Amino acid sequence: MTEQLDWNGKRVTVAGLGVSGIPAARVLHGLGALVTVVNDGDDERSRAQAAELEAEGITVRLGDGATLPAGTELIVTTPGWRPDKPLFTAAAEAGVEIWGDVELAWRLRGPDAAPWLAVTGTNGKTTTVRMLASILEAAGLRTAAVGNIGVSLLDAVLGEETYDVLAVELSSYQLHWAPSVRVHSAAVLNLAPDHLDWHGSMEAYAADKGRIYQGNQVACVYNVADKVTEDLVREADVEEGCRAIGFTLGTPGPSELGVVEDLLVDRAFVPDRQKSAQELAEVSDVQPPAPHNIANALAAAALARAFGVEAKAVRDGLKAFRPDPHRIELVEEVQGVTYVDDSKATNTHAAEASLAAYDPIVWIAGGLAKGATFDELVEKSAKRLRGAVLIGADRALIREALARHAPEVPVVDLDRTDTGAMSEAVREAARLARAGDTVLLAPACASMDMFTNYNKRGEAFADAVRALAATGDA
Repeated sequence: MTEQLDWNGKRVTVAGLGVSGIPAARVLHGLGALVTVVNDGDDERSRAQAAELEAEGITVRLGDGATLPAGTELIVTTPGWRPDKPLFTAAAEAGVEIWGDVELAWRLRGPDAAPWLAVTGTNGKTTTVRMLASILEAAGLRTAAVGNIGVSLLDAVLGEETYDVLAVELSSYQLHWAPSVRVHSAAVLNLAPDHLDWHGSMEAYAADKGRIYQGNQVACVYNVADKVTEDLVREADVEEGCRAIGFTLGTPGPSELGVVEDLLVDRAFVPDRQKSAQELAEVSDVQPPAPHNIANALAAAALARAFGVEAKAVRDGLKAFRPDPHRIELVEEVQGVTYVDDSKATNTHAAEASLAAYDPIVWIAGGLAKGATFDELVEKSAKRLRGAVLIGADRALIREALARHAPEVPVVDLDRTDTGAMSEAVREAARLARAGDTVLLAPACASMDMFTNYNKRGEAFADAVRALAATGDA
């Protein structure tokens, strides 16, 4: 329901420009608030954005994101601003509340607002939310995939279009600044060390992820294989009657969804959870049917079933869904070798899931490690590796882990960080591979040392593979 606040004349500081800060500033200005945007950057793009906002009557301060503007009564922050920023320290000392853009959207919902089905986790969020939206659409519901997925929640809750339900992706950053969000049902897909520089510790990161369960109305969906997600459910303060629903790649127990032979089945939303199960879909209905993608599908199905969606819509939605590019995407088969682009695997947890889906593998990896270590990843995946080709600034960390835990695996270390290195990496991988192998780009690292983003890295890989297919040489 709409927050009963008198915004007229309220002094609000928006921390940061960008995809969430600019819409928040405009919405608040439209409500009558006196908005000041503060931004650390003062580059050409920031100045252009500031000029647009100032033309609308919004004050912008560039190059000064540390000082709390006089009279500030509320801060609305973009997700990327760390909690230890001096601006927030000053706000805490002054007793000024801090909201994120998700919190603002939640507070501004109308009286007939669509319920939220929310997803978080270290990996798989976007895929799961898009699967969920596909299932909801197959059920005939008006829905949209929103939040951290690229569509602003503010646009969704304040726009002219009406929805029956929203499929919402929430990052740990967004959840940190969303103290009052209370959703219909939510899922935490998995938890592994990530963004620890932002959160300060694994415990703080997990606690922020766990906020998604607070006040859940119908279901808290957790990963049976990841005990931390179940612990977060146990710690959550939920509405009476809200249930814990597990998903597993094994045979499901009561109140779980899982896999029996080649079927996805539901033992949670059935009349007799002890004795019966409902077939939802075939494993082959999920594309690609890699284990972590099956887990994503089960989580999406659990949220949809919590909302009352019939089994047929789950099947139809999963069959209609196709993942975004660069997520375990089949590129080509060349001379009996399959080439797969999982450039989105930007951390070790995502790369581990990707590596678990294929055998044997020639692994292309490397980039910016972001403080990660690779021993556990290599140790778990060593038996699957035919070879490895390493690229990027921090490739030595992976090379050293391979030397410790997979010394028999041949390694090609490409001492270059230019974008053309990908073509050489594909050529070297093709040389190591045999018919029946998979050449897998699952970097376990960020891309910014060599590429603008993981999309550009994946495109470079795909271009090199297609060149190999066309000419026999990349």
